[in-house]
Amino acid sequence: MTPWTAEQWVPHAQGADVQLTSRGNLRLRFLSDSMARVTLQPKDGYREPNTWAIAPVNAHAPHDVPWQGRHRDDLSCFATPAVQHHKSQGLHVLSTPSLRVELHTQPLRLVWHWQQDGHDEVVLSDRSTSAYLSDKRTGALRHYIQRDDAEKFYGLGDKTGPLNLSGRRLRTLAMDSLGYDPEHGDPLYKHWPFVLSRTPNGKWLGLYYDTLASCTFDFGCEHDNYHDFYRYVDIDDGDLDYYVMVGNTPAEVLQQFMTLIGGTHLPPRWTAGYAQTAMGLADSPDAQHQLSTFIDLTQQHKLPVSAFHYGSGYSSRGKRRYVFTWNHDKFPDPKSLNQKFHAHGMHLVANIKPCLLDDHPAFEGHVKGGLFIQDTSHQAVVEPYWDGQGAHLDFTNPEAVQWWQTQLKAQILDMGIDAGWNDNNEYAILNEDAQSNGWGHAIAMHRSRPLHALLMTRATFEAQEQALGRDNVFTVTRAGPPGIQRYAQTWSGDNTTSWRTLKWNIRTGLQMSLSGMFNVGHDVGGFYGPLPDPELFLRWVQASCLNPRMVMNSWKAGNVSNLPWMHPEVKDDVIRAIELRYTLMPYLWSLFERASSHHEPIIRPTFYDFHEDMQCFEDSDDFMLGPWLLVAPVVHAGQTTREVYLPQLAQGECWFDFETGERFAAGQTHTVPAPMNKLPLFARQGARIACAAAQAGQVAKFDDPIHQTRDF
Repeated sequence: MTPWTAEQWVPHAQGADVQLTSRGNLRLRFLSDSMARVTLQPKDGYREPNTWAIAPVNAHAPHDVPWQGRHRDDLSCFATPAVQHHKSQGLHVLSTPSLRVELHTQPLRLVWHWQQDGHDEVVLSDRSTSAYLSDKRTGALRHYIQRDDAEKFYGLGDKTGPLNLSGRRLRTLAMDSLGYDPEHGDPLYKHWPFVLSRTPNGKWLGLYYDTLASCTFDFGCEHDNYHDFYRYVDIDDGDLDYYVMVGNTPAEVLQQFMTLIGGTHLPPRWTAGYAQTAMGLADSPDAQHQLSTFIDLTQQHKLPVSAFHYGSGYSSRGKRRYVFTWNHDKFPDPKSLNQKFHAHGMHLVANIKPCLLDDHPAFEGHVKGGLFIQDTSHQAVVEPYWDGQGAHLDFTNPEAVQWWQTQLKAQILDMGIDAGWNDNNEYAILNEDAQSNGWGHAIAMHRSRPLHALLMTRATFEAQEQALGRDNVFTVTRAGPPGIQRYAQTWSGDNTTSWRTLKWNIRTGLQMSLSGMFNVGHDVGGFYGPLPDPELFLRWVQASCLNPRMVMNSWKAGNVSNLPWMHPEVKDDVIRAIELRYTLMPYLWSLFERASSHHEPIIRPTFYDFHEDMQCFEDSDDFMLGPWLLVAPVVHAGQTTREVYLPQLAQGECWFDFETGERFAAGQTHTVPAPMNKLPLFARQGARIACAAAQAGQVAKFDDPIHQTRDF
């Protein structure tokens, strides 16, 4: 790889341009007092001229971008601050009242300072030996940054293992990761090149690399004797375009990032309730009868359930699945079944997939019409998919989008289903000649792979918006890059039933929250693998009942499904845990609203709210639900007590057991009771928690009125 060197510095009102030897320009732009952007503008033009992620939330711009994307150099939606220019000790310096950057030229290197209350601290420094490199052979770009062993790193989306990513090497490349290792597996489903870090001095820093090309992030796994400690990002044949954002707390940085990428969609309130899928039932030869019986059983067991998510079984013939078709042998009258769901208070969500098998009724017509991803010879790319061969729809082709939205209305919405669930949309296409239509300007597949998940989700969202109105729109996606949160809920994908998964999925959900995906959850009880035993099942329901998304989704051998009543010995406690969600629904829903209006994660690690308490940075199974409740799930077999650290509060303040009101000292580790029927839950002093209650003799619902407000 070849390091870059600077030839000339050209300051201007918004920042500066740095002319590079044979490379083009490095552009520095300040977007606010605490946010800046660094872009390599190549001499021969951008490889990725447009962005679909940057959709700033402000009074002068919509929270979205054109379907074709926003040009990468379009900064018209930013109110840029006044930038000061001067030289100091031979270095060019740019600054706002809060943020200052120094340019070192041989080799090219940037050093960023955070200025506040008379203090000046380095918060980000490019590697001193060489910071920016490019590879002529592969097209890869690499950015090296100095690393301190005291730094902590978070983010990158749906990552496994401990929250602190120090010492790991991870990729942002979406894969269909069925049965992934919950502690070590990588990559999973998202392409999310955003890093949130804590500096040794306790400041917080966000780095977002705006590229759709796959990236490799190294947080100290690699070491080279000729360089000091460093970390780096390697961009596979894309563009270098990154945003720097600084704050005193993780909240300040995350709010800046969410404002940058368009914020979070507020879905209808029913989506915050408990939801069930039953893939085995929908795959059965008598699926309609099985699902009708399921509705009856929810009533029999007095189960609160707000939605049913149809798996793809409604479209299956054997193991093969044909999107936007109904198997009328299994579902002779789906409209009447859907009416029964609605009559019993359940909204409906249907699984939809972007790939058509080669014997799908629409396949040949789409091949002729060019609606699929094609190779450079303009032939449809056909690859393995769901026990067959299939081709992926091209969502950069307006005709494919139109077909998708027409079919969604006819086969999903007009059938009485409320929403689409975008699944299997990682676009893990192996053909190296594959390319997207790009609205008439072809985009190589390795630079548009995550884009299709985003545009598929947007197409589903906008079709529903047109049919139902924006306030009623809800959709789900398994894959995608920054931007999907403008439309959809997401989850950690096809997890496996095990105690390890229960434990480590908690971290993955928190990692997604720290990355800007706030409406998240996990497949309760495990999607893949064996059925959970009674203890594991109950503990999983307890651990998930206060996640933003609570969906029991599974695909088990023998066409069986995880169902709340499947283990009679724990059924009542399972339902009690689900009822806790409905009791806390007013508080939970207020967090959904704040996620949309204030860019705050609904669940977060304890250090998010208690970032000055260093004990909160230790690996933990605990998490905060909003600012007032601490959840301490049991994640080990046989445990009936639980050690929990309750963070430091203001002097004299304490924590309370939510159920019993027992008082616990703050800033200490306590051993608390955790019998099988209890989820340890704690309220911090000063909390006022609104609680709902069902009407007498009724099953709890998502819109039950507030019954009481509990003060702690």
